[in-house]
Amino acid sequence: MTEPIPVPGEPGAGSRTPAAPSPESRPTVNGHATPFGVGENSGVLPGDNRTADDVEAGIVALWRRYGEQREHGLRDRLVLHYAPLVKYVAGRVGTGLPAHVDVADLIQSGIFGLVDAIEKFEPERGLKFETYAMQRIRGAILDDLRAQDWVPRTVRGRAREVERGIERLGAKLQRTPTDGELAGELGLSVGELRDVYAQLQLTSVVALDELAAAGRGATSLADTLEDEAAEDPVALLVDQDNRRQLAEAIGRLAERDRVVVTLYYFENLTLAEIGRVLGVTESRVCQLHTRAVLRLRAKLLEAAEV
Repeated sequence: MTEPIPVPGEPGAGSRTPAAPSPESRPTVNGHATPFGVGENSGVLPGDNRTADDVEAGIVALWRRYGEQREHGLRDRLVLHYAPLVKYVAGRVGTGLPAHVDVADLIQSGIFGLVDAIEKFEPERGLKFETYAMQRIRGAILDDLRAQDWVPRTVRGRAREVERGIERLGAKLQRTPTDGELAGELGLSVGELRDVYAQLQLTSVVALDELAAAGRGATSLADTLEDEAAEDPVALLVDQDNRRQLAEAIGRLAERDRVVVTLYYFENLTLAEIGRVLGVTESRVCQLHTRAVLRLRAKLLEAAEV
């Protein structure tokens, strides 16, 4: 990302108004001076017929009016003009922050910094507004981040010291340093170093979404949780296939055997009730049932072997 071109572009801008080009210095068409914005440098934005000089002159005039009247409407126009600075600074600050920190939140904090910079800017000091505003915007963003941080700044400082010590010893020893070596590097005893570790546990908080998505791209935690109420697709396919094979095996049985199996397993009739339906004794129904089950088992085994 490249830094946006500041406007106005000279120190102390806002306290002066550049002279408008004379008619003699403007391009001419048929001997007549053309209006501002017509020529090689016209078109600051698509459809905008103003030149860069026109824009700069307008901003300088806007600063002068705001300095004299201090109206909120004029301030808001300056905020809109310099708003790209906020996005630029927020993007720079957001680099390296955890993924759960939303850049939109940084931009919101930076807008307050920009408003504060506009209200407190003093052109007579000869400072460039963009440089001053970027410092105020960055400060506002960092202040907001610190306000949301539950870890004390002293603990954050110790964490950075420990990280730098580990990096220095790792580069020197070409391996991970022991607690004794790290304690010596930091000028602490091993016991004091372990006390520091206990304090640094507060800084080791990781969002569950980030932990679950490590090495998996953009997979969220919700996508990795098991739905205990969901049916196992493999078990569902196996059950459907077993039902299909059983239905085919029943269809190949003799008619009386098929009736006995259907009434007993699907209609939930007793053997005595089946006997009354078929006009045979209960013992005969028991024999038919046993024969049907044996034939079904044989047909299912044949299907499994195939």
